[in-house]
Amino acid sequence: MEKKLKVKSILVTQPKPETDKSPFYDLAKKYNLKIDFRSFIHVEGIPAKEFRKEKLNPLDFTAVIFTSRNAIDHYFRICEEMRIEVPAEMKYYCITEAVALYLQKYVQYRKRKIFIGKQSSMDLMELLKKHKEEKFFYPCTDVHKEDIPVFLAENGFDYSEAVIYRTVCSDLSDLANVNYDMIAFFSPSGIKSLFQNFPDFKQNNTRIATFGPTTAKAVIDSNLVINVQAPSPKAPSMTMAIEEYVKEANK
Repeated sequence: MEKKLKVKSILVTQPKPETDKSPFYDLAKKYNLKIDFRSFIHVEGIPAKEFRKEKLNPLDFTAVIFTSRNAIDHYFRICEEMRIEVPAEMKYYCITEAVALYLQKYVQYRKRKIFIGKQSSMDLMELLKKHKEEKFFYPCTDVHKEDIPVFLAENGFDYSEAVIYRTVCSDLSDLANVNYDMIAFFSPSGIKSLFQNFPDFKQNNTRIATFGPTTAKAVIDSNLVINVQAPSPKAPSMTMAIEEYVKEANK
């Protein structure tokens, strides 16, 4: 059985929470931990000039499918750069209520036709089935799940997909001589960024926490050891999984 080493410092590979309500802050306080946040990846928009090469015009569609806030930001940015005014009758199909509510940043929410999936891609697909008459635009990032485009293609929808923003590795050179007892990863892109910044990274006594199966696979494929894995039946969130480890290790 793995000997659990004490944890005093944790690096969370995500942006710093906007409020002090994050469960990570509760964890830090409860166990007297130093928890820092640093996004290992960031998003860069594709310029309208590059998008035009796709020969797509946002005005040729009657509906847009949004699976993230980033997609909303970059869709409206592209339209602005192309000097396109999105018509009031445009319909929006959003994967969750949180994504749908974010539309308020750009449109008068109550006056728009907004359709919302409950939680997952499956819910959104069920919703789309009822609206096959629309001409759909699916703006996305270069690294995305293929389930929605595959569903649209297999079911004969009239749709176009376009990459309008990219996920890129952040410059982490300032962390070169900084060590943490634990690093928490949330996506394979975070692991890619780690090795792009530090090709000679050695795990040594650094504990690694992962969220989700694709992140776990990226860690294993990089010959690193996973010490904390979420979600699990006992620990559905990253903070709960880390707490399980810390509680045991810091006795």
